[in-house]
Amino acid sequence: MTSAADTQAPHHPGPLGETVVYAYLGPEGTFTEAALLSIPGAQDAVRLPAPSVNSALEMVRSGRATAAVVPIENSVEGGVSATLDALSAGTPLRILREVLVPITFVLAVRPGVALADIRTVSTHTHAWAQCRDWAAANIPEAEYLPAASTAAAAVELSEAEPSFDAAVCAPLVAQRLGLDVLAEDIGDVRDAVTRFVMISLPGLLPEPTGSDKTTLVIPLPEDHPGALMEILEQFSSRGVNLSRIESRPTGMFLGDYFFSIDADGHVADARMADTLKGLHRISPDLRFLGSYPRADHRETEISRHTSDEAFRAADIWLESLLNGY
Repeated sequence: MTSAADTQAPHHPGPLGETVVYAYLGPEGTFTEAALLSIPGAQDAVRLPAPSVNSALEMVRSGRATAAVVPIENSVEGGVSATLDALSAGTPLRILREVLVPITFVLAVRPGVALADIRTVSTHTHAWAQCRDWAAANIPEAEYLPAASTAAAAVELSEAEPSFDAAVCAPLVAQRLGLDVLAEDIGDVRDAVTRFVMISLPGLLPEPTGSDKTTLVIPLPEDHPGALMEILEQFSSRGVNLSRIESRPTGMFLGDYFFSIDADGHVADARMADTLKGLHRISPDLRFLGSYPRADHRETEISRHTSDEAFRAADIWLESLLNGY
């Protein structure tokens, strides 16, 4: 049985026919590109860098790309809000797989610039959050300027008249652009990891592997005491573990939120399917973003009473009651 983890291209090629085109958060040299290149077949596909997460996903929605790879979660900073928000609205999309990439940052400058010369530094907000303690200790007077990505900051720094003195970026992009590296491995947390996802238009789901994850967007239809508990009970009563839950504003009005959730298991599992049915009764506008193999291959722990066999036995028992047995 072939799973999406072993498939070179997504199941839904769309209007591109046989041509496989992958969009990713660019420019070249981002950690996102490294995540994409770790996927089988990506080396031989057309790869298009996008200036933002939104633009990468719109390339998929419009049919200009077969799939897109974007960051969704960091082990230090949590969910990537740009991705969570973009997936919660617009034409529905599906996550086909995830990739985990270890993150290492360097402080890059133009040749001739010393540490004492740095007054401004630029990088992605998540990267800066992971290097704040190092920056406070080594360049305490430097002002932070946000960039669309770590590589975008490095690219601008390499141009004729950059608006800042240094960039926090990946070692590879600094080397490619001929920048000097003043400090290596400047992250405050060693072994930091960013999780990336490959996203396509809806199509056939990856087959269950026993080590799967399901991602959902669940809006609150109305705000009342116990509303979140009603949602969480759908998971707990069926033995479905949550590996991530975050609230995000819908943007409609103050206090209106949706929940972005990762749950252990596949929609083909009886306990997960029953959970989704329960959630749909509470929140009919919930968005299913996909069931796909876990990158860490950790098997899902299943209690005896929430196994597929237990659900089948319960169905048979109930049918016997309805038939008068």
